[in-house]
Amino acid sequence: MKVFRRILVAAVALTASTGATLAADWTPPGPIKLMIAFRAGGGADTQARLIAEALEAKLGWKFIPEQVTGKGGLNMAAALKDAANDGTAIGMTVTETFGYNMAAAPKAGMKPADFTGLTTTAGFQMGVVAPSSKGWTSFGDMVAAGKGGEQIRFGVMSPKLADLAYLLGKAQGVSLNIVSVRGGKAVMDGVNAGDLDVGFMAGIQAKGVAAGDLVNLASGLSEPLNQTPDAPTLADLGVAFNADGQFVFVGPAGMPEDARTALIDAIAGVVTDDTTKAGGYIKKAFGSAVVISGSDLDAMLQTSYDAAGALLKAASE
Repeated sequence: MKVFRRILVAAVALTASTGATLAADWTPPGPIKLMIAFRAGGGADTQARLIAEALEAKLGWKFIPEQVTGKGGLNMAAALKDAANDGTAIGMTVTETFGYNMAAAPKAGMKPADFTGLTTTAGFQMGVVAPSSKGWTSFGDMVAAGKGGEQIRFGVMSPKLADLAYLLGKAQGVSLNIVSVRGGKAVMDGVNAGDLDVGFMAGIQAKGVAAGDLVNLASGLSEPLNQTPDAPTLADLGVAFNADGQFVFVGPAGMPEDARTALIDAIAGVVTDDTTKAGGYIKKAFGSAVVISGSDLDAMLQTSYDAAGALLKAASE
């Protein structure tokens, strides 16, 4: 997988250089409103604003960042859905918004086809993380503690992760007290403060793991974690679902192809360039850029939406 990502990034860098002329052929008809589905000051918000800053400097486009948070990105999606589709309104969230979150909220009346996929920027290293102070060095240690009568408080920051935590406990025969909080930082703060025993963290745990203060007990992904490759995946632990996902930029449905191409090439060119602040930040915070764009992204979002029903059904049983 690492090799694939390196090849993918190299290919994007090459196409981005040739795509610079495509970007130059299209000029936004006005300032671009960038709707950010994350709270101000967090890692995702920082990433979005650095990308906008780089594009302003490189292409002269004007961006107006705006926080539109809540409901796992659905509030941002609802605001973006009815915005102008001429390239002057785009949004940044995570792919989970267009998969599980939309499937779990049919009354919101939104589907991936209501949006134009632009590009992903980076994945996240979702781990099941505990403080070293617990003395757990493996997921098996946590399970043993739970079966021994210890109440395990498991922090999650989204409904999908709550379902995954429930299925994880069910597969391992241990009852977990699942605690929902707002954001990955709140999970980490709760774990570090002793208010939570373990929780899902999406890369924010890296420094703590490196320092020995935190332990990745398991990978929440379909593949091992980069930092802790020996930690079991959810599949290894009996759960047929995972928390794979990426940060993603989208626009309203029906965006003209020249605008879509220009935005894709511009964003991909920045995130794959380590010399930019945005590219350097992504490399440091998330390991590497992950670029899935255009029709490939549309197909991935639709597949995620279609598959979400199976997770919802499994978690309801």
